[in-house]
Amino acid sequence: MTFLALEQVSKRFGSVPAVDDVSFAVDRGQVVGFLGPNGAGKSTTMRMITQFLEPDDGSIRMEGTPLAEAGREAKRRIGYLPENNPLYGEMLVSEYLEFVGRLRELGAERRSATEEAVASTGIEPVYHRPIGELSKGFRQRVGLAAAILHRPDLLVLDEPTEGLDPNQRVEIRRLIGHLGRERTVLLSTHVLPEVQFTCSRLLIINRGRIVADGPVDDLLTRAKGGARIAVEAAGIGIAERLGALAGVHAVEPREAEDGRVRLTLITVGAEDLRPRIFELAKTQGWTLFELHQEAGNLEDLFRQLTTDQEPA
Repeated sequence: MTFLALEQVSKRFGSVPAVDDVSFAVDRGQVVGFLGPNGAGKSTTMRMITQFLEPDDGSIRMEGTPLAEAGREAKRRIGYLPENNPLYGEMLVSEYLEFVGRLRELGAERRSATEEAVASTGIEPVYHRPIGELSKGFRQRVGLAAAILHRPDLLVLDEPTEGLDPNQRVEIRRLIGHLGRERTVLLSTHVLPEVQFTCSRLLIINRGRIVADGPVDDLLTRAKGGARIAVEAAGIGIAERLGALAGVHAVEPREAEDGRVRLTLITVGAEDLRPRIFELAKTQGWTLFELHQEAGNLEDLFRQLTTDQEPA
């Protein structure tokens, strides 16, 4: 059964459409990655799901019931960690979680729920320390503990690894994978490897519209329809002529020296462009030092879907 469904949801701020006719459904037990460039509509969509914002058009349903009708009961079933983790630095971690438990009206369950959240997020070593003294990684863990304290069915995480170092990212990624075994998770991130390791499904949003939706493996297969071609050459007009080749989506310059030009070509389609590049080099009198192709990846697909031209 569909757990969460958005149907033609739109949200505008003045005359600017932040979310434009978005529809998707999430089943129970899925960990869904929600990707998009800055300003694409990710956070706005998440805030509508968590009822911080009301959609201007369309509906959001949880197990068939509109959130607007479910009210507080729906909020009891949702845990939310916003991008800017709202913590009280002067409180001890224990005091903060007790405070959140009282706000959630957990009553007699508060103690056992707190123990479970603390164990799940691994914050036992800092449980009696002031939040203001914690590292960014532990503060994120405290925010996650507060988000799952009431044992929600849906966990909404907006950039949970923002600002963390690589080791902290790995720890939070493992934690999210563990949490996703017991509940539905909607995860927004800019770090694409996290999607591959953590999520079973991916949504990509651009300019307020969903531009890709499917299992991560399927989208990776789709990404391999293109490729990255590394070129190192000496000559005149290399970047311009290679960028004009049919099938080249983008040209990324690399560091150049000794009069050589180093480029990475992002291609679309199944054609191997290396023979045409080689022939072009011969006709233009270029000296080729490198011509190497790699399969496309999720980063390439993301770039292809979110670097469209501004409308006229």
